[in-house]
Amino acid sequence: MNRPAILLTTAALALGTLVPATVAGPAAAAPRAGGAASARGPLATAVGHSHPQVLSVAGAGVYRIGASLAALTSNGHIDWTAPGCGGVVHAGVTGSWAGVLLLAFHDGRLVEVGTATAPPRSPAGASVGMSFDELEAIYGRRGSLIRNDAGDAEAYLVRVGSRVELFTGHPIRPGVGYFQVGPASFVERNFRQGGSC
Repeated sequence: MNRPAILLTTAALALGTLVPATVAGPAAAAPRAGGAASARGPLATAVGHSHPQVLSVAGAGVYRIGASLAALTSNGHIDWTAPGCGGVVHAGVTGSWAGVLLLAFHDGRLVEVGTATAPPRSPAGASVGMSFDELEAIYGRRGSLIRNDAGDAEAYLVRVGSRVELFTGHPIRPGVGYFQVGPASFVERNFRQGGSC
């Protein structure tokens, strides 16, 4: 197993253990007794989340594909960074998305947003924890099951213009363990060919 795959598997497993803590949302997100409803709308108050429930090929919240790492950092949206290879930097996020999203930047621009939790869901309603058969029922002819070039991993791929939704397997159980979005030239290529080093 190459180094980027180990990093992603470790991150996915670590995030998987955080699901119960992040599903409830931070206590600060709950409205005060007798106070006004959340400014973010009834959905945020009803389910305890203060972030959108959807991860699309455009990204999620302020984490938009193409966003600058420097700008996100200076605005307090990045918690930690870890240099990868080939000019890639992996990052964790702050706020209500902390423990939910992992980011990858290439040459300082956001090229991948991924999660090992549910929610978020894709715009079509697909998420981590589903089987590949469930994804097929949701996407039909818009998606397809693919294998990497080495033939040792499979994923479900949905193309949306030049970007993709990619649902990869879980390392210890059947079904989707990681859901990521971004340009096909980065997300799909990394799955098919492995990392650049």
